[in-house]
Amino acid sequence: MSRLILAALLWLPALPALAAPRVPADEREVLERLPLRPRDPAAAQLRELRAAAAAAPADPSAVVPLARRYFELAMAEGDPRYVGYAQAALAPWAGNDRASAVILILRALLRQYRHDFEGALADLALAAQRDPQNAEARAWRAAIFMVRADYAAAARECAALAALVDELQATGCRAYVEATTGKARSAYARLLGALHRAPDAGAGQRLWILTRLAEIAWRLGDAAAAERHFRDALAAGLTDNFLLAAYADFLLEQRRQREVIDLLQEHSRSDTLLLRLALAERDLGLPGAARRAQSLGERFAAAAARGERLHLAEEARYLLELRADAPAALAAAAENWDSQREPRDALILLEAARAARNPVAAAPVLEWLVRTGFEHPRMRSLAADLR
Repeated sequence: MSRLILAALLWLPALPALAAPRVPADEREVLERLPLRPRDPAAAQLRELRAAAAAAPADPSAVVPLARRYFELAMAEGDPRYVGYAQAALAPWAGNDRASAVILILRALLRQYRHDFEGALADLALAAQRDPQNAEARAWRAAIFMVRADYAAAARECAALAALVDELQATGCRAYVEATTGKARSAYARLLGALHRAPDAGAGQRLWILTRLAEIAWRLGDAAAAERHFRDALAAGLTDNFLLAAYADFLLEQRRQREVIDLLQEHSRSDTLLLRLALAERDLGLPGAARRAQSLGERFAAAAARGERLHLAEEARYLLELRADAPAALAAAAENWDSQREPRDALILLEAARAARNPVAAAPVLEWLVRTGFEHPRMRSLAADLR
């Protein structure tokens, strides 16, 4: 995803390096409203799940649906508090490696969200041993190996997954690997064909496939196809933090900032989406841009105070594009690359290294580009500058 370094960010007023969390003067002040309203059907469902888990806190059949729903909300809203709630629900099995495959998978999902990838892979391996027909364990192992840039391991998991799932899911897993390792065009064609042959695919599966198709088409320079896939994914009617962030980046690159604001104005609880919203408002010179940037800095400071660095790529982008602090952005991007090595992580490290005039710091990503053959014109241009 292209992330442009804009000189216009210099007009923002100076922001504190990492602002301390604000303490309200009045205890009655409302700091934030949670996304679920009491009358929402989702809130009613959550109340029922909580009541069932409270009545039988040691019964997996009562606790697992609640923990999974919390995880789904964290993924949809980009709000890590839901992961904390899910971890609390699974507390009776926190250190129990004899737990069922279902519990181990959920524990792994929460661990990978917190960037404990080794712990997550270990739990998923145990789950696969306990239940060899469990496709979810294989699919998540493939996804984590992709985050870690271990493409051979991801391909092996995709091969094992193919015997357990339908054509669309198997093709999606394989195409995810191939599109990152120099075979984007053929991966796109194969994935699009599989989607056309699966008219009855569920909304969640369609959203995942369409988002990947949009990203691949974007990288291949077909903006019209990317736009079509993004819009089809949005039409699934599911809130998905990753989809919203990817489409917002696409719109920002095309200088369609007003559409970014329309897309994200109801999603500012998510750090990743607040960043895109702040960038769009900054570009348009709107009066609330500085306030949003300030809020984002405070969130990163509060997370650091809690010992959480879950959004280092976004923090690096904030430092680079909203504070014009290239050295700090480079430090955050390099720390992020130590644990996460997806394309977006590579891009922010390249951009920060160029802005900081420190090509040596970009060496790991330059090597990654050579090794993978990853197709991305913006990255290739940055790499050429840095070399």
